[in-house]
Amino acid sequence: MARGDGTLSHDLLPGEKGPQDACGVFGVFAPGEDVAKLTYYGLYALQHRGQESAGIATSDGQQILVYKDMGLVSQVFDETSLETLQGHIAIGHARYSTTGGSVWSNAQPTLGPRPEGTVALAHNGNLVNTAELLALLDERTGGRHTRQGELRRGNTTDTVLVTALLDTEGPLDRALKEVMPLLRGAYCFTVMDERALYAARDPQGIRPLVLGRLERGWVVASETAALDICGASFVREVRPGELVVIDEQGLRCEQVLEPRPKGCVFEYVYLARPDTRISGRSVNEARIEMGRRLAQEHPVEADLVIPTPESGTPAAIGYAQASGIPYGQGMVKNAYVGRTFIQPSQTIRQLGIRLKLNPLREVIEGKRLVVIDDSIVRGNTQRAVVRMLREAGAAEVHVRISSPPVQWPCYYGIDFASRAELIANGLDVEEIARSIGADSLGYISQEGMIAATGQDRADLCTACFTGEYPVELPDPSLRGKSVLEQRTSQEQTA
Repeated sequence: MARGDGTLSHDLLPGEKGPQDACGVFGVFAPGEDVAKLTYYGLYALQHRGQESAGIATSDGQQILVYKDMGLVSQVFDETSLETLQGHIAIGHARYSTTGGSVWSNAQPTLGPRPEGTVALAHNGNLVNTAELLALLDERTGGRHTRQGELRRGNTTDTVLVTALLDTEGPLDRALKEVMPLLRGAYCFTVMDERALYAARDPQGIRPLVLGRLERGWVVASETAALDICGASFVREVRPGELVVIDEQGLRCEQVLEPRPKGCVFEYVYLARPDTRISGRSVNEARIEMGRRLAQEHPVEADLVIPTPESGTPAAIGYAQASGIPYGQGMVKNAYVGRTFIQPSQTIRQLGIRLKLNPLREVIEGKRLVVIDDSIVRGNTQRAVVRMLREAGAAEVHVRISSPPVQWPCYYGIDFASRAELIANGLDVEEIARSIGADSLGYISQEGMIAATGQDRADLCTACFTGEYPVELPDPSLRGKSVLEQRTSQEQTA
């Protein structure tokens, strides 16, 4: 998973993939401001939420223009492309493909026709009832969208399906209010037509979405860090089930669906930037507290606490604080190795993890190490880290994880492996420790993790740890499959 510099922390081995978040979304309504550049910098702050494609749509009140391409935000846009995107309304998107392939046709924002003009839409999350929605769209249109439209030309995202459902008579806010109750799963939308900006969030509020204020306008974004980078002050979170409309008349909000909060706890563990705040809680402080509680729950005699950079750093600081064991940097990360489009040679592949991490031998040689990471998915990365540290002279390697064992896939926008591939599904803690070659292994308890977030357990989704899903799949046979496996099955039956 990428962090703020666009590199991937869990994707350490060639071909090894960790938990990936679906997307980052951004929107701005600000007459007199350069909204394209504000959106560019907002997406830059959200780059960790998706590195496969990026796009921006703008409106000057008369027409919508969109520019999108494959790659990182800094690769897709330059001064020339941003200069073409004129107007006072914009939405933006940084994508990782949990549904639909990693191809240009699936890049967002999507564009669609409406009787009064055009709609552009960007989506973070994952819907679980796409087959049902596709059948509804077929019924409405006589199959026009699925026989001839882009839903059967390779664009297989939830986003284009919702965009097509918004093609109804009447104002766009009314169309959104009609569509929102039909959607099941996780969604945070930024939407625009030629005249207004809209934002909507599912009634569980699974993925984050916040509202900010500019001197001459408003901003909505996936995380507060995106508000900070464009100079917007935080106002509040968009409420679960809420629709926000921003136009020349100002800001209007409507509670369309009854809120049933189930925010994703994995945002605190790993997905969000550490400098983001969720539900009033600093993500960085939550991760440090997870490390403190981890030290209390799983103490060990050791000489040095080191993180797996960068994702394990805050928890490692907390572990060191609570245990009294010194904290140190035992590994150096190459900040410029991200998504590797040029495959490594066989020689480099055999070196594996050294593409992205290298040990500081003089720091770790002869030491008993506590290695802190945020999660274990398949275990391949941790196995390689432990082996590398031992080769560099570590006397002992004790692994501590600042989340409970991941035993279930996510339906709502994190592309975990299928349940059969999750190492904690088939092995107990001692067996996992032996599998990765660690002297010992300890996971934080669910109680410790939740306490560190400062939120009530009832308001959090912990499905990837417990298998208790706040929004069930319509087809129980898909339970336990990865997001992509679920989508393939749904498309085959649609």
